[in-house]
Amino acid sequence: MKLIQFFHEGRIRQGMAEAGQIIPFPSCTDMIDLITSGNPGAWETGRPIPLAGVQFAAPVTRPSKIVALGLNYRDHAAESKGRIPETPLVFAKFSSSLIGHEAPIVWDNALTKKVDFEAELAVIIGKTCSRIAEKDAMAAVFGYTCANDVSARDLQFGDGQWVRGKSLDTFCPLGPWIVTAGELPDPHSLRIQCRVNNRLMQDSHTGEMIFRVPEVISFLSRHFTLFPGDIILTGTPAGVGAFRDPSVYLSDGDKTTVEIEGIGRLVNPCSVIGQ
Repeated sequence: MKLIQFFHEGRIRQGMAEAGQIIPFPSCTDMIDLITSGNPGAWETGRPIPLAGVQFAAPVTRPSKIVALGLNYRDHAAESKGRIPETPLVFAKFSSSLIGHEAPIVWDNALTKKVDFEAELAVIIGKTCSRIAEKDAMAAVFGYTCANDVSARDLQFGDGQWVRGKSLDTFCPLGPWIVTAGELPDPHSLRIQCRVNNRLMQDSHTGEMIFRVPEVISFLSRHFTLFPGDIILTGTPAGVGAFRDPSVYLSDGDKTTVEIEGIGRLVNPCSVIGQ
């Protein structure tokens, strides 16, 4: 099942994406309502809305937290000449950075001039979990979506910690929808790619993950409680702009496309202000 949030008649609505249409859920408040209901397929549905022309919202808009991992792909660790971490390298992104499919990534040229792309598989948590065992962790997954962990590298590396450079407004594109966990029984068997305009920049496989999804969920839940709708970004593979020779950064008018097998394509244009 593909679950979507979209703008309609001045508010965010929820529904199922199916055969070029959205089947809306008229009585749903937001995606977290849908997640906690335990059975999205049982919701009352309304008249179909054509998918074409719909303005997408981020599939989750008010998570309690967005947790991201650094250096979680072997090929990315190699390109960055980083040591393989012994435990997951964790940082946060603010929820105010969330945008949906086709929404623009926007930044001020006076603030950052080194904006990078990072294709990532995002895990959406489906139930409250604290100190969950690794063997039970996959039962906490509601579904998966595509993410772009957009990064202001000059801020990230200049600060010596990553929150500011990772959390600028619009720096967490997510979507286009959530594919429920039953549709993707093995999240470690998916091709993951990123294109900038028509140029293929990242082309890898989620099997390159150092710390796999159940291990990550168990590890995180030992430190802080995970709640329904929380988002985990599982790291990016090789090919990011910062570690190319020469480096490649995003510019005004560029278009990023994150594509993950079994999920779909997350497309976002880039817009620079203050040039």
